[in-house]
Amino acid sequence: MSNIRVMMVDDEPLIRKVVKMEMNERSSAQVESGDVDGSVMRRVEMVDTFADGPALLAALENALPPDYLLVDMEFQGEPTGGLMITRRVHDRYPDVKIIIFSGRFDNPTPMEEGRMQRVHDIGRVVMEALSLGASAFVSKNAAGGFSIENILRAIACLERGEKCYFNYPVMLTLKEAAEHYFRMVESHDLDFDLSPTEHRLLLLEAAGCTANEISHQLDENDKAIQERQKDLSRRLGIVNKSAARVAKAISLGLIAPRDVQFLPRQ
Repeated sequence: MSNIRVMMVDDEPLIRKVVKMEMNERSSAQVESGDVDGSVMRRVEMVDTFADGPALLAALENALPPDYLLVDMEFQGEPTGGLMITRRVHDRYPDVKIIIFSGRFDNPTPMEEGRMQRVHDIGRVVMEALSLGASAFVSKNAAGGFSIENILRAIACLERGEKCYFNYPVMLTLKEAAEHYFRMVESHDLDFDLSPTEHRLLLLEAAGCTANEISHQLDENDKAIQERQKDLSRRLGIVNKSAARVAKAISLGLIAPRDVQFLPRQ
């Protein structure tokens, strides 16, 4: 039985070197593959590593695609750069199982500023990665330090036919995000849809735009804007104040602070 072939894309040279060395030199780097009636032990082999997505995709043009691809999430300061790699690899090589290998999805510390927003953002990125073709999520920050066993455990689960895998640090975050979501559902906070115009209105309010600036940006008169603001406040169950609308929209995940674009000032 042939080896299980793995490739990796990560912009940290030390991470690439350690993972490849441990996976290829450890005699126990093997997993059970197949179903209960016909399983066999197969060795896991790291065949190549790459520093970025373009290098990986260029190599795949002339190489046999791997069975698994480890993908970091952050490249050159872009926190979700791994999503682009995931999408492109899955589109071109749908049989390759993609494992997101990152510490960005670990459960935020209790004292972290904006903790619940961070939990919500992590949950949203994980769901987006799943929709783009990712199959598993493994933390680089395992208890007791990095261990190749975390990667092997993910591969073993997928080899058994499981559709997805999350190791413990990632699972904690998803559990909290799910609990937060269902609390909002139970309180009917999600009992409405936000139109594109309403979304833009909230982002403009978050940017501190004046009433005239909002009217100009949305191409609506002041009265129409005021009616939209009143309706949003009513549906959000808050007082009709810009700050309250923005705070409630952020807490519900209707808008994200990173999407706010401030207008230039004289």
